[in-house]
Amino acid sequence: MEINWAEFKEFKQYSVRKDNFETLLDFMKSYYNMVSPMDMYDVFSEDATAQMMLKKRNITDAEGIENYLFKLR
Repeated sequence: MEINWAEFKEFKQYSVRKDNFETLLDFMKSYYNMVSPMDMYDVFSEDATAQMMLKKRNITDAEGIENYLFKLR
């Protein structure tokens, strides 16, 4: 599965979040109905832009995404 970045840009216009990664997580939940950190990590690990976002936050696995999501609540 590939991230639809054109749809992400549209989604981002209406997001209240300032951080692109947080917006991406919301986008994955909303657009793809994806709530599993493992599924998200699998998709992100195949996408160069998402990989940069993960690297910037030192997220190296699905557990890192899960921890990040927990902090957002």
